[in-house]
Amino acid sequence: MKTGKVFLVGAGPGDIRLITIKGMEAIKQAEVILYDRLANPKLLEFAPADCELIYCGKLPNRHIIRQGNINELLVEKALEGKRVVRLKGGDPGVFGRVGEEAAALAEHQIPFEIVPGITSGIAAPLYAGIPVTHREYAESFAVVTAHDKSKEGKPVLDWEGLARGVDTIAFYMGVSNLPFICENLINYGKPSSTPVILIQWGTFGRQKTLQGTLADISEKVLEAKFSNPSIILVGNVISLREKISWFEKLPLYGRQILLARTSEGSSELAKALIDQGADVIEFPKWKKTMLPIDLTKVASYENILFTSPESVDEFFTAIMEHGIDIRTIRAAFYGASIKSIKALRKRGFLADHADGMQVSEVLLIVGDDCLLKREYDSADIMVTSKKELDQQFLPLFKRMLDEANLNTMVFPSSASVELFVNALNDCDLDTTDLLKGMQVISMGKQTEAAVESAGIPSHGQPAHPTKEALVDYLAALPIEEV
Repeated sequence: MKTGKVFLVGAGPGDIRLITIKGMEAIKQAEVILYDRLANPKLLEFAPADCELIYCGKLPNRHIIRQGNINELLVEKALEGKRVVRLKGGDPGVFGRVGEEAAALAEHQIPFEIVPGITSGIAAPLYAGIPVTHREYAESFAVVTAHDKSKEGKPVLDWEGLARGVDTIAFYMGVSNLPFICENLINYGKPSSTPVILIQWGTFGRQKTLQGTLADISEKVLEAKFSNPSIILVGNVISLREKISWFEKLPLYGRQILLARTSEGSSELAKALIDQGADVIEFPKWKKTMLPIDLTKVASYENILFTSPESVDEFFTAIMEHGIDIRTIRAAFYGASIKSIKALRKRGFLADHADGMQVSEVLLIVGDDCLLKREYDSADIMVTSKKELDQQFLPLFKRMLDEANLNTMVFPSSASVELFVNALNDCDLDTTDLLKGMQVISMGKQTEAAVESAGIPSHGQPAHPTKEALVDYLAALPIEEV
């Protein structure tokens, strides 16, 4: 059997848009991905549907898979002929143990590539409005581990060199050792008034900061119960933050959104929310199987109603594959959502919303929508594909819920409501418990009616069911503490 290949990939600091093009290409072609806790799980959605996902995350004092076992797994999967990605938060060469993993692969003569990533010690400060170097404040920069392999975990460092020779210092994962760090920097020459900032979950919409000095930051951290994952930045360059902070000024910064998902593809709505500073978790994750369809009666319908953008694409793909001349279809086209209407317009068809559809006995519904089936019980139904809950992503979803502090729920369409509730049941999660305290936003009157029918209290809806209107609506809506 031919030996596979391993790609040791830096996932970047959190914001999935910060991964390199080469890193994304490796994910899209992977057959196996071994991923860490600090690699954003949303990146795994770009992997092929049949890719094997293996969690290698590490928490303080609790290892899921130890490093030696990870090395063995990389070798084992590669020897099976697989294309393997080792996905690591930040940059694999900065406290990422890439040297150990590469050495294990080299020992077994397994080909590999190392794909750099943006390290959090630079990215998190920039998202907090702080460049780590500046001609007037900082001409040197160091990244330092804030713990070591000793029993006490206290790093043995050249404290005098750091204190006197480096202008900006980024300590990684060092909250528990913060008093030790501050004490040593002061003892070896750093003024106690030197600015310090902690940046938690840097580059995520949930990013938080806590600022102080070497003299008082440890006490502030205890009071605020600040924890890892955090970057500790020390240096006078922090004073620039007041002038050039940008990420925290985005209109949706602080919004942690759970977005109900109806398709297996990428979401333009999620992208629009993330672009404006929100943290977005999409659920459920679907996988799709195409189904055979009967098109013999397609020219006889007066109205054709499409339930989703996917149903539009799948219908017209089937029309072409069956060699049917589109001009033989005389029906008026309708969409159950704005996205469906836009998908039809991209193909050159003017379509109206289902709300304005005239009653017709000769109606075809393309797609699988339980509410529409009940509303138009005499219509013919054409299901172009079968969507199934992707069971492999359920543990990822639960872990994302644990690490987030969600304050907003968005239902983009009426179809999303029942799918969301049913998928939660499959995860043994209760909808009422999960959404308790969240601001539940419905996009459109039909969606709000479906939300209320499901027993979920709706907080409101934007003036128009578009992503632009939703962004404006959320930006003007005060965030309630959960």
